[in-house]
Amino acid sequence: MLSLEFIRKNPDEVRRAAQLKGEPAPIDDILRLDAKWRSHQHKAESIKSEQNELSKEFARTRDEALKERLRQMADNAKSELSVADAVKRELDHLLLQVPNVFHESVPIGETEADNVVAREWGSKPELGFPPRTHYDLGEALGIMDFERAARVSGSRFAFLIGEGARLERALVQFMLDVHTREHGYTEVWSPMLVNSASMVGTANLPKFADAAFKVESRDLWLIPTAEVSVTNLHREEILDGERLPLRYVAYAPSWRTEAGAAGKDTRGFIRLHQFSKVELVKVTTAETSLDEFEMLTRDAEDILQRLGLHYRVLSMCTGDMGFAQYKKYDLEAWAPGLDRYLEVSSCSTFNDFQAMRANIRYRAGRGTPPRFAHTINGSGLALPRTIDAIMETNQRSDGMVSVPDALKP
Repeated sequence: MLSLEFIRKNPDEVRRAAQLKGEPAPIDDILRLDAKWRSHQHKAESIKSEQNELSKEFARTRDEALKERLRQMADNAKSELSVADAVKRELDHLLLQVPNVFHESVPIGETEADNVVAREWGSKPELGFPPRTHYDLGEALGIMDFERAARVSGSRFAFLIGEGARLERALVQFMLDVHTREHGYTEVWSPMLVNSASMVGTANLPKFADAAFKVESRDLWLIPTAEVSVTNLHREEILDGERLPLRYVAYAPSWRTEAGAAGKDTRGFIRLHQFSKVELVKVTTAETSLDEFEMLTRDAEDILQRLGLHYRVLSMCTGDMGFAQYKKYDLEAWAPGLDRYLEVSSCSTFNDFQAMRANIRYRAGRGTPPRFAHTINGSGLALPRTIDAIMETNQRSDGMVSVPDALKP
């Protein structure tokens, strides 16, 4: 969330950011309500100030006329505050609809075609034979089953069986070990159901309610990513600045409705309602957030390099970066069978946008006022598409798939 003060001082910057992100934002309504709210607040404070002076006079004179006037003033102040509170609630609702601004290095653009390749690693493998897709390989090897999953749950679900399930488990263990033992993250096992306040904190609500699964009749949502539960680990807290940055890694299933994805990636282990991933989350200070963001991205890249997968890093343009993101990279691994890149990680920094919504603050030192923290997250990595890239990159002409050395005992 952007603060009222920031919007008040920088309305044109906020309007421009919203326009370039393709996100409608009620800036004019916010400024109008802000003025109205402050006006009623000022009236209430003026009445109370006058009331205090009259109270002193009444204490001396015990004038009944003053007593009646004081009563009327108390009612008027209460009325002004009541109106101010109602306006503030409306204002707070509108503030949740304003997208974040973006870093000056973010490319200006409207669609994914305007994203910029920041760097690449490795090269597209030359297999020497026509490559097969992961779903053809998986079904032939009996390690993926989409037909039975559709019968059990519907479309966009999958079974991993035997060596397929073992491959995912090995990847999870490998990623967690690297991130905790070498990259300095603390492992977290987090709730997979969160309340609405947590979803608001990470900016999944109210905007993306249609993209998440809600538990009927309960204030609970299935997490679309472990980012939600792990970031909210410190909601409504004031942290010791000397402990920052906090670096967390969590493995968890994720659930998404894939609203708006009709007809996209309907085959294979690509766009699912339920999938697993290893998530990286950081809570840090304004002074270190950009450096920590770059480090987190490199940590995710390290996994891809150890797996021997060719990938590229995209610097996401304004129109494709997202509502809450201040800066964002997508990591895309090459899938030879599909003959395209697959997104396996999105790494984002939010500045204090999420922290302000979740009220995550820190003190830089004893006696200093609390400041809003900065939050960062990214997949390290998402499992389905990483598995797809591994299978398609390491397939053999006989239909078997070799396991990357990093996953071998």
